[in-house]
Amino acid sequence: MEAYLGEFLGTMILVFLGTGVVANVVLHGTKGNGSGWTVIVLGWMVAVMVPVMMFGAMSGAHFNPAVTLGLTISGNFSWEQVPGYMVSQMAGGLIGGILVFVFYRPHFQVTEDKNAKLAVFATAPAIRSPIDNLISEFMATFLLVFAILGAVAYAPKEAVPGPIAVAAIILAMGTALGGTTGYAMNPARDLSPRIAYWLCPIKDKRDADWGYSWIPVVGPLLGGLVAGLLGMAVFAQGG
Repeated sequence: MEAYLGEFLGTMILVFLGTGVVANVVLHGTKGNGSGWTVIVLGWMVAVMVPVMMFGAMSGAHFNPAVTLGLTISGNFSWEQVPGYMVSQMAGGLIGGILVFVFYRPHFQVTEDKNAKLAVFATAPAIRSPIDNLISEFMATFLLVFAILGAVAYAPKEAVPGPIAVAAIILAMGTALGGTTGYAMNPARDLSPRIAYWLCPIKDKRDADWGYSWIPVVGPLLGGLVAGLLGMAVFAQGG
């Protein structure tokens, strides 16, 4: 139960901070309004790093069903804990999404751009092309999980500390691979806050774009699965 609590709280904080930086950039009247993509990428890097530092010893700091799947497939995690981890992550993401609405509620009220309101909670493609968008999410998540396996799961004890390694990986993902779909790479980061958006009483909001919502779920899970298989074949030899 301690591990499940760590995954719940860690994912909640990750989503609260990550969607919070998006809210600060895109919502009307905030101090950070219009500050741009660089702020969002840096904000997400730290949003992931902070809960990793807080809960790494408690749960292993997955905070992502795709990471849990990749670690399990590669033999670094127990199948018995997978359902509890994934439920905890999805629940944490939902609460994190609700918290960002509460925090920025006055700014949601005065923002007229309906797409910006949804963008706080969920990703969207720069160019809508379902197959290409799915491939983008698959490739980005594959590299995310494969990098975590190499830099953290199979890394020697004298390697770069986990939180710093993960922060560097997230920064690389955002700067290099975030331009197509917003680099969701995590169902708990996208689907859970998307549901929170749907639930929250946001003034003049658009639909939650459910037609796209399966892509940042299926793509990351497939990416995590393939990364786990390749990671076991590549890194286990030296582990």
